[in-house]
Amino acid sequence: MDLHNPPPDLYGRPRADAFMRRLTAFGDRYSPALGGPLLRRNPRRPYSRPTPQLQLVVTARSELATDVVELLLADPSGGPLPSWQPGAHLRLALSSGRERHYSLSGDPADRTAYRIAVRRLPEGGGGSVEIHDTLHPGARLTARRPRNGFAFCAEPAVLLLAGGIGITPLLPMAREAQRHGLDWRLVHVGRSADTLPYTDELRALDPHRVVLRADDEHGVPTGAELLAHAPRGAAVYCCGPAPMLTAVQRALDGSPAGALHFERFGAAPVTDGEPFAVRLGVDGPTLEVPADRSALDVLREARPDLPYSCHQGFCGTCEVRLLAGAPDHRDRRLTPEQRAGGALLPCVSRAAEGETLVLDL
Repeated sequence: MDLHNPPPDLYGRPRADAFMRRLTAFGDRYSPALGGPLLRRNPRRPYSRPTPQLQLVVTARSELATDVVELLLADPSGGPLPSWQPGAHLRLALSSGRERHYSLSGDPADRTAYRIAVRRLPEGGGGSVEIHDTLHPGARLTARRPRNGFAFCAEPAVLLLAGGIGITPLLPMAREAQRHGLDWRLVHVGRSADTLPYTDELRALDPHRVVLRADDEHGVPTGAELLAHAPRGAAVYCCGPAPMLTAVQRALDGSPAGALHFERFGAAPVTDGEPFAVRLGVDGPTLEVPADRSALDVLREARPDLPYSCHQGFCGTCEVRLLAGAPDHRDRRLTPEQRAGGALLPCVSRAAEGETLVLDL
C-alpha cells in the first residue's frame, strides 16, 4: 500500500468521490469561519475592528444653576447619535487629555443631541473647570459611545433620590416613569434653591410627585426622611454625594422601600483597607498607601499627570502595569487574562498589609 500517494477514491477508483470532495470543500470554509467575529467562542477576544470614537460639537450652552452649565453635543454632520437608555453616561475626552464621565440628562427619544450638565468644582481634578472655561458653542471633542452602569428597570413603584448635580441620570428616569404610568416620586436636595438644576423641568413633569428641598431652609435630611417618600415596596434609585448614599443605605431596612440602586459621584470610601506600599519602577521611590486612601490618590501626589476618570474601577483610564507584588484586584473591568498580564487599576485595587506593589511608572 502506498501511504504517501493515497488513491483519490476510498475504493481505489481513478476519480475522487463526489461526497468527499464536497465535504472537504465545506471543511475548508467552515473551519476558518469559526474564528470569525460572529462565531468566536471566547467573548473576551477583541474584535478586529475597534468601535470608533464619536466626534461631537457643542451646539448650545446655558447656565442652569449656580456653577452649573448645560451643554448640548451633536454630530458635526447632523446625523443621528447612538441610542441610549436612562442612567447612561458619556465618557468625554477633553483637549487637555483628561477623560471624564457625565450622565446624560436629556430624552433618549431625541437622537439629535446629547445633553449633559456639569457643576464647576475648583477643588476637583480639573475636568469640570476645563469644561466651564473652554467648551462653548462650536467647540469639538471626542467621546466614547454611551454606556450604562445605572440602568433603570422601570419597576411599578419607584423613588428617585437626587443630591445636587446627581439629578442628571434621574431626570430621564422620571420622564420614563411618567411615560409608562408608574407610581413614582422624586426628591431633589441641595445646599440652596439656586444650586438645584432642572427645577422647572421637574415640576413640569408632575408637581405633585416632585419634592425640592434646600438644606439652608429645611436642614440636611436624614436617610429615613428621604426614604419616607417611597411608595410601599418601591425600588429606590439614588445618585448624590457619599454622605447621602451612606445615610440612605443605613436607613433602607426600616423604610417602606424594597430595593436600592445607586450611583456615586466618585470613589467609595475605603472601609476595609490595609496599609501597603507602591514603588515607582524597580529602582524608584516607594510610597506608603494608608489604610483609608487609594493607591491612585497617593500616586497622583508624586505624578500629578497620571490620568484618571471614574475613581470606581470601571473606566480603565488609570490602568498601570504591575511589575511585581501580589495585588488585591477590586475593579469591575479587567479580565483574568489582563490581570495575569500585569494590568492594575490603582483607583480601587489594593494589597495586603506590608505588601509592596512595583509599578511600571
